[in-house]
Amino acid sequence: MHINKTTIKVRYVETDKMGIVHHSNYYAWFELGRGEFITESGITYRDIEEKGVMLPVLESSCKYIMGAKYEDEVIIETWIEEMNGAKIIFNYNVVRKEDKKLLAKGSTTHAFVGENFKIINIKKKKPEMWEKLQKLYTDKYYSI
Repeated sequence: MHINKTTIKVRYVETDKMGIVHHSNYYAWFELGRGEFITESGITYRDIEEKGVMLPVLESSCKYIMGAKYEDEVIIETWIEEMNGAKIIFNYNVVRKEDKKLLAKGSTTHAFVGENFKIINIKKKKPEMWEKLQKLYTDKYYSI
């Protein structure tokens, strides 16, 4: 399985009064990691939408383990946990770069839907898109 590693530096605006990253920002980081992951398949989110496919979030979760702070460099690790023709589940780890501490872990579940927001089987409707994502899901060259 392929794992994308996206590095960011925590901005002041992302912290709360306690000086710790506000919990809502982790979902924005998951989205950033997911977008970078998809780009590595050779397509972008924009490409996917322009081809009439959208990926609405059906479910999301985040377990907060340790708080990130202003100016920490964090790595968002993103990979596909599960994928079939109708849905895709991404998993995420947020790791502080300096000491490799796991700060949070989460997941998002998405449906493949058409422009009418009805679930589609991407494997049948958009086989070229399926192939690109499938390669990252099953590629044994990469490992955790």
